[in-house]
Amino acid sequence: MPRPARRLLPLLCALALAPAFAFAQDIPLTSAQVPLPVDAPFAGTVRIDVDATDLARRIVRIREEIPAKAGRLTLLYPQWLPGNHGPSGPLDKVAGIAFKANGKPLIWTRDPLNVYAFHLDVPEGASSVVAEYQFLTPTDPAQGRVVMTPNLLNLQWNALVLYPAGHYASRIDTAASVKYPAGFSAATALDVERKDGDTVVYRNVPLDILVDSPIYAGRYGKVIDLAPGAKVPVRLNVFADAPKFLEAKPEQIAAHRRMVEQALKLYGAQHYDHYDFLFSLSNQLAGNGLEHQRSSENGEDPGYFAEYDPKAGFSDLLAHEYTHSWDGKYRRPKDLWTPNYNVPMGDTLLWVYEGQTQYWGNVLTGRSGMRSKQASFDALALTAATYAENRPGLAWRAVQDTTLDPIIAARRPKSYRNYQLSEDYYSAGQMIWLEADARIRAKTGGRKSLDDFARAFFGVNDGEWKVQNTYTFEDVVRTLDGVVKDDWTTFLRDRLDGRVPLTGGLEAAGWKLVFKDEPNDIAKSYAKSGGADFTYSLGLSVGKDGKVGDVRWDSPAFNAGVGTGMTLVAVNDREYSKDALSDAVKEAKGGNAPIRLLVKTFDQYRTIPVDYHGGLRYPHLERIAGKPDLLTSIYAPKR
Repeated sequence: MPRPARRLLPLLCALALAPAFAFAQDIPLTSAQVPLPVDAPFAGTVRIDVDATDLARRIVRIREEIPAKAGRLTLLYPQWLPGNHGPSGPLDKVAGIAFKANGKPLIWTRDPLNVYAFHLDVPEGASSVVAEYQFLTPTDPAQGRVVMTPNLLNLQWNALVLYPAGHYASRIDTAASVKYPAGFSAATALDVERKDGDTVVYRNVPLDILVDSPIYAGRYGKVIDLAPGAKVPVRLNVFADAPKFLEAKPEQIAAHRRMVEQALKLYGAQHYDHYDFLFSLSNQLAGNGLEHQRSSENGEDPGYFAEYDPKAGFSDLLAHEYTHSWDGKYRRPKDLWTPNYNVPMGDTLLWVYEGQTQYWGNVLTGRSGMRSKQASFDALALTAATYAENRPGLAWRAVQDTTLDPIIAARRPKSYRNYQLSEDYYSAGQMIWLEADARIRAKTGGRKSLDDFARAFFGVNDGEWKVQNTYTFEDVVRTLDGVVKDDWTTFLRDRLDGRVPLTGGLEAAGWKLVFKDEPNDIAKSYAKSGGADFTYSLGLSVGKDGKVGDVRWDSPAFNAGVGTGMTLVAVNDREYSKDALSDAVKEAKGGNAPIRLLVKTFDQYRTIPVDYHGGLRYPHLERIAGKPDLLTSIYAPKR
């Protein structure tokens, strides 16, 4: 058979099957319109039934029934995701879409200019449309976050729903149910209406609350009360790969409870009717940290409790995500609030939303004793060093511009992160707010601090949570002025727009950054994964397999020709190891001979001499003699 005919045969067969969709090219590019959202109630309730039992193949099956009337119906898949700050809805993982009305298939078309929109015509006499489809979760980390394992499950409603266009998400009523694998328990901010065997039916909520209420479920779970006796419950819902990882010592639980206490003393209000930390301890389920109003998604290694290192303490993950209930969820930047999930977000104030949350997450972790004072200072030293020496990209790009990174890069890895920058509003924001805190304390003789800003800005309207209280740059400045009069606009803009360094808060707080030849305890805990950090000496980091990570732009290694992605094979004619490279840096100190690195790139090997003789350098903090120690006051627990 001639070649053209062989190509035509599959097409003819496909056409004969008469699928219930139309090719996009059948519609003129200008004809398909997506209705704009209006603040009007949607007639009826969208029913969403989820089957999450196929753990082996990691497939979630969804059935929706959407009230509809005859005529054009446009359904949307969430694109702009809260917490992700960008258009990252996992549309590529949705498959098998089919619609029916009155039991008969409906033809659908994808909008050619808005691929997250689906158009279909509802026939006369129909009162609803039934949608059936699958969410094909990643089967390998290369495909995205692994959210289904033999023992664990993480469901995010934004990945599972289609919703009618033309309405605010808050005006669409939903009724949701999930069928879980046998033997699983589940945790979510949603309230349970009833249980039918392995199926849990949740109480009706508006779409915005549903999407803001993800689920963790697992075969092995435990609930820890973090606010015993409180009128407003706060729970730590822990799920793990195995039962042994669930065990926490009384002093560990006490530290987590103090973190909740310290947050409430800081803000003076709660913007939830109950709060649920959803917490996975797993090497199989992907770790994450994502904020919600009444819950948060948190993932750590399985040894979080079992392998706790008191010198390093716990991470700041839980305190960070908890803080978001106030900063980001209840009080939200005005340009980040959108009426539904398919209206673009504005990210200009992420240095408050994420930056101040990063600040308070670290402070609350220290105030609660989840980290010791020394461990808190060690963590701050690493952040300060980043902005003292490891962000050459600040020479061409301002912190303010990095607030656009969730849209520009969607959190994809970068080849030279220190030069390209990547969402630096987190840690750079932390440094800015440290300086603001020290500035307030100094100007008021210690009578006021950034705590007063937090209470005045985030701690308003105790108990309110079903609405978002939005703010602008001017609102931030006005509240700071209410704490202490100053030129806060200039202070913030100078740092956000790159006119002054970002490390002034350390000196203002009575401390300075120094470098020693031994890592601090936090850095040592990070190195347990097997990697090696020579960022502040040679100017590179190395994975446990010898692969070079980020190479600092204009560092000795970079200037010698070392690039990100190369593999270190040998150091001074010795097989590469972390110790071999460390020894070579020590031996080269004060000498003249270069450090010889044998590297592999693709199938090529070459030796690169690195002319560096400054010895090992790791960040630490030291007191400045004669200056008040404000940093200790910042990390001291509130009484």
